[in-house]
Amino acid sequence: MFVMTMTKRRLIRAVMFILVLVTGIAIGVFAILSSIDTGAENIRLPIYCVKRSDNMISVTFDCAWGNSNTDELISILSEAKVKATFFVTGEFADKYPDDIRKLSEAGHEIANHSDKHPHIKGMNVNDLIADTKECSRKIKMITGCEPTLYRAPYGEYDDKSMTTIFGMGMSAIQWNKDSIDWDKPSPETIIERTTVNITGGSILLFHNDLENTTKALPTVLKNLSEQGFEFCTVSELLLDGEYTIDSNGMQIPKANATAAIVYSENSTVNSAFETLAQQLTASDIDALAESGLTPDMAQKLSGYLTTEQITALGDLSEEELLDSFELLKNAVYGGDANSGSVESDNTSSLVKD
Repeated sequence: MFVMTMTKRRLIRAVMFILVLVTGIAIGVFAILSSIDTGAENIRLPIYCVKRSDNMISVTFDCAWGNSNTDELISILSEAKVKATFFVTGEFADKYPDDIRKLSEAGHEIANHSDKHPHIKGMNVNDLIADTKECSRKIKMITGCEPTLYRAPYGEYDDKSMTTIFGMGMSAIQWNKDSIDWDKPSPETIIERTTVNITGGSILLFHNDLENTTKALPTVLKNLSEQGFEFCTVSELLLDGEYTIDSNGMQIPKANATAAIVYSENSTVNSAFETLAQQLTASDIDALAESGLTPDMAQKLSGYLTTEQITALGDLSEEELLDSFELLKNAVYGGDANSGSVESDNTSSLVKD
């Protein structure tokens, strides 16, 4: 027995959301959906941050050019008891193998930042593979360890490049807190950019070979420690087991409950709701129930579902849609698929055997 109670007003909104989603009716939504390529594949994103229940965060450095402050960085990080991840290019490895060796021996993680720092967006797949492998080869020659992480030069990427990198068995890593130290701001500006609004699972970006980064770093680490954050390498920050990457680039675990939920006997409908359960967040569900399908949300949802899936949803009855939506809400909120309730005054009850 599955019981879900909710206000009549929210019940109506839930039904309207589903009807709007699959039929494109009401207040111009049909035009919105018609202008979007609903058959387009999801763009594969790199990992910007990680959903964690603790206060672990990662400090990262991109190393592509000079090596003026390697010893200082090692000293600062050592004093703060911080292990960082350094994304180095193959060219940097050619010029400064001793620096990479010292960083590795100090316990820091050495990761792949490409061999020659190319623009990989639109890059030929074979060229991208060759460039990536060459950097990894050079790192392994120095450290004895083959890197499993990749950061795209310039932070640029597209679906093809990300699919290629993940297909090589590597994790593509971005960041959600940028010091923008390459623009040579003051130490105070760097500190402000990297110590405010930090959450567990954050990945911070710095660059080596910059004087003001060296000046700011001790204060940054001290401030973050005083806020209760702990530091680890990116590999240690990433989740074990199956995961998905949401539309904001957050790595999140696949909910075990989601796989067990059967939304419909129709496999296409079931796969559509499984996709939405993996991609939507609780805030997405709240926004849809409260405001309906906005243009931004329409584009977001249409990117998740194929034309076949949307057609299959459109063939369902209103009752079937509502039942499936209730299960979807429960999956996104991470509740038990067999029982749950959202209680308030003036409620009606849905009962599903």
